[in-house]
Amino acid sequence: MNLLRLRMHHLIEQLADEDLQDIWDVLEALHCDFYMLKAIQQVKRSQQPWDILTHEEAIRLLMFF
Repeated sequence: MNLLRLRMHHLIEQLADEDLQDIWDVLEALHCDFYMLKAIQQVKRSQQPWDILTHEEAIRLLMFF
């Protein structure tokens, strides 16, 4: 893990300052997507056939995230 961290720092140091914000935006979006994917996978593992939400309940739950 430490080697990967060092490689990432080396890569960041090679980036132009103008590109950092664009790269941050992409990385942040990927992080959020990965977080949501993990949550979806966790729900799929624990979901039971009788666990059904109405559309309104689902929207209400999503507003809290």
